[in-house]
Order: sequence, then structure tokens, then C-alpha cells
Amino acid sequence: MTCQGRSEGQWYSWKPCLMSREGKWEGRRNFGGRVCSRGKLYMGRYIVKRVLQFIPVFLGVTLILFLLQNVVPGDPIKLMAGEKRLDPVTEDNLRATYHLIETDADGSIVRDEAGNTIETPLWKRYTLYVTGLFHGDLGVSYQQSGKAVSQILAEKYPYTIRLAAVAIVIEALIGILAGMVSAIRRYSFWDVLVTLSTSILVAMPAFWLGMLLQLFFGIILKDATGEAFYLPISGAGGPHAEFDSGMYYILPAITLASVSTAYTARIMRSQLLEVMNQDYIRTARAKGLSRRATILHHALKNALIPVVTYIGIDFGAMLAGAILTETVFNWPGVGYETYRAITQRDWPIVLGSVTVIVLVVMVINLIVDISYAFLDPRIRYGGPKSQG
Repeated sequence: MTCQGRSEGQWYSWKPCLMSREGKWEGRRNFGGRVCSRGKLYMGRYIVKRVLQFIPVFLGVTLILFLLQNVVPGDPIKLMAGEKRLDPVTEDNLRATYHLIETDADGSIVRDEAGNTIETPLWKRYTLYVTGLFHGDLGVSYQQSGKAVSQILAEKYPYTIRLAAVAIVIEALIGILAGMVSAIRRYSFWDVLVTLSTSILVAMPAFWLGMLLQLFFGIILKDATGEAFYLPISGAGGPHAEFDSGMYYILPAITLASVSTAYTARIMRSQLLEVMNQDYIRTARAKGLSRRATILHHALKNALIPVVTYIGIDFGAMLAGAILTETVFNWPGVGYETYRAITQRDWPIVLGSVTVIVLVVMVINLIVDISYAFLDPRIRYGGPKSQG
């Protein structure tokens, strides 16, 4: 974190101490211990400000989704019955359970003078939904026998988290390494190979890449080796699965990480090339440092700042559930569950999963923003501007 101190009316930055006008590094003891506490105050204000910004974003997203579910055609109660026709009493009870019609304080159905049920206004249903959210109640599924949405997501999210963790490791390792090789060996065969490979991956749809991997590693390779070696192409394994559970992560993780790895390599290459042309890098080389030491100890850290930022944001997107990848590989994660819920008009699951996704993405973005101060001490949030 960059902290600030004032000496003779002038602000100075320090990492991890403060530089005086004479160019000497002075510790916080010379400034009465107020330096770091002032920086912490600015960071604390920034975090509080960002958390407060979550509230309108959260309410806005949930409101839009709630309104959209009422625009899409299809009666979820009738979809629950399928081809069977519900008797009026059962249908009214279901509508009352899901707050689609008015009920009194005792839970009894309210009817008008003609004996018809009264539809619950949208604003009241949204208020009930948001109130339930603050109590941890995401609603009840239309299609899964009244199962709580929170329970469904609790069962599905571990699969998404594990898949995202494997994919982000692949993205970070291969992307950063490929970008470094491409930048260090500029205009070489390896640079051309990385550039060509990333261009192909960026242009290739993830679902199509997943299908190609399924075709080659699950069918062609199986036939070519006489079933001696091939990879699973569907599901996540289990106690009676044909393969070890870890094998089921290979193809989905590669598919999920493919496009992101290409972008990571491109960002790493461009940033490292830019940093290597800076004056302080040339000064380090002029002082006799080897090219390797200059890159590893001086250039790499600054070049990694936007890369780490992108990887962090991308990890949040992966935790949101990769609908295409999970659908192609029949992966039992939150993305596939959301896709199924959309096709079945199971709006409580759709609303609940998207709500959790929004919260996860906002928290990840906040963590990434806070990490700026630790990766680059020159970055300050809300602190006084340097003068002179």
C-alpha cells in the first residue's frame, strides 16, 4: 500500500518507507507514525465506498431479472404439471406458495367478491423476494419438487468452483509463460507460434472447441488405441465411475481456459515488451545486470499487474458458471443448472443463481481492485494528490 507523509508542506510517497527531499529513505518513526495510518484510512474509505456501490447494482440486477421473468411467456405452475391438468384447488395452493396470488396473515387465499383469486402485484412480489434474500432465502424450485434453491446451488457450486480453480491454474501458468517466451524471443519461431495459436483460440467458440476435444480424445483416440487410452467426455465422475475423478476435469478445464489463456498470453507479451523499453530497465542493463536478472527482478513484476488483474476478473467470471462449457460436457455445476432452469422456466433457480453470481463477481472485482495497492504502490485510492 502506498502511504503518504507531509514534510514542510510537501507530500511524499513511500514503499515501505518515505523518501525525503534529500533522496534518503526515512522510516515512519520520523513522521510520528501517521504515515501508514493515513494510507490505511484512504484504503478503508475506498472499500466502504465500493461496498456501498454494491447495493444499487445488486438491487438493479435483481429488479431487471425479476421483471424479465414476467415478460417471458409461459406459466411456471402449468409447466410443473406437464401434460396433466391440475385441479383448481391444487393450482391455487401452488400459486399461493410461490406468492403469485394474495394470501392473508394466516396463509389463506384471499378472494374477491366474485370468488376469484387476486394476483399479487409485481412490486409486492419483488419486495418479498428481496426480503427473503436478506434472510438467505432464495426461494423454492418450481420443477424439483419444491426443493430450496439455496440447497440446489449448495450442491452444484462445489463442482463449478473446482472446475474454475483448475482452469485458472491452466490459464495462469500457460498464459504467463507463453507471453514471456513470446516477448523475450520476439520475432522468433516461438513468438510466431504463440501469436498464431492465440489468434486461433480467440477466434474459436468455446463450445466448438469442447466438441472437437470430445471427438478426438473421447472417440477417435479411443478407437485408434483399441480403448487403451482415452479421456472421459461427459459428467464429473462418482463412486462407480469408469475413470478417476480427476480425469473428468481435463477436457472441461482446457475448454474453459482456452480463450482466457490466449488473452493472458497476449496481455503478458504486450506489457512485458512495453516495460522492457522503459528507462529504468535500460539503466539496470547499463549498470551491468544480466538480461535474465533484469527481466525477473525488475520488468516482470510491473508487467504482471494488468495480467493479474485480468486473471482475477476472469476467475470471477468462471465462478459465475460457464454455461456453454458445463452444458457441452454435462458438468453438474451452477452454469448447467442455470441453463436447465431457463429451458424449464424454473425462475426461482434462475433468479437465485444469477443473484449469487452477481455477488461473487462483485466480491472478486473488489478483491482485484484492492490488490492494485499491493501490486503497485504508486496507485492510491482517495489520497491527496502530490504537489510540486
